[in-house]
Amino acid sequence: MEQPRVFITRPLPPAAVERIAAHCSVTMNPEDIRLPPAQVAEACREVEGLVASGTQVTAEVVEQAPRLRVVSTVGVGYDNIDVPACTRRGILVTNTPGVVTEATADLAFGLLMCVARRLVEADRYVREGHWRHWTWGCMWGTDLVGKTLGILGLGRIGQAVARRARGFSMRTLYYSLDRPTPERERELGAQYVDRETLLREADFLSLHVPLTPLTHHLVSSAELNLMKPTAFLINTSRGKVVEEAALVEALQSKRIAGAGLDVFEFEPQIHSALLALPNVVVTPHMGTATGETRLAMAMLAAENLLAGLEGRRPPNLVNPEVEIRP
Repeated sequence: MEQPRVFITRPLPPAAVERIAAHCSVTMNPEDIRLPPAQVAEACREVEGLVASGTQVTAEVVEQAPRLRVVSTVGVGYDNIDVPACTRRGILVTNTPGVVTEATADLAFGLLMCVARRLVEADRYVREGHWRHWTWGCMWGTDLVGKTLGILGLGRIGQAVARRARGFSMRTLYYSLDRPTPERERELGAQYVDRETLLREADFLSLHVPLTPLTHHLVSSAELNLMKPTAFLINTSRGKVVEEAALVEALQSKRIAGAGLDVFEFEPQIHSALLALPNVVVTPHMGTATGETRLAMAMLAAENLLAGLEGRRPPNLVNPEVEIRP
């Protein structure tokens, strides 16, 4: 029996590739770059399975891949995939939630600590030779103990950030469309409030929502105007959740105190003003960038792919309305 053909859009850990190759005929882009849709479409003309990592899977790609049955994305977010186009064609779309939770929460809290204690700014200050001797007024930041963490979106990652906040004796407020049980709220030490209260009271506002039409520019001028002038914005979700021009204006006018950003509205392009501001810490969309997490993501993507190709229900199916075909 002929093995199903699979295309992998960029190099994955050998263990994941070997897992797929044991059951499929695999072709993999050897370069760690984001292929343009035209190249993805060309590579997918004869494949049944696609493993997409940081690559756009557009309607045009789907239309030019008549045999495609499964798109397995290596990540929790799937806004890079035209899910409606896949659904219309009966193509299963899967993602890798769960395994990304702890690493992303670590980075979110790391960004929070960096902006609170001015760590990146202080590192640069020392490296550039400005530190001559200890002084009373050098690099004052802000405490975390007793401060209010506002979490916008209390899913897996939001809850993991709340757990970290307990270790710093922070007060945690949250707003989320999906609320956990009262028992879970007590375990996390998280109090539900309306969105306006969250914005007004948070000393640190951490965003943990998926990118959907409802969350596009969820944080814009109106929301930033409600925040304290001493508050910091942390975004490890998706860049388009924040209107970047509005954030730049808020930072430049000191309507908020700073920001820690792992994602950007037009990434990899970043607003030049953000790079010029000393109270902004930026990282290159690296929320899941640990060896352990990336391996777990790749292995889960492989399992999702194989399940779909074998006619089984993948463990992380994004479009459950699609019929599972043997």
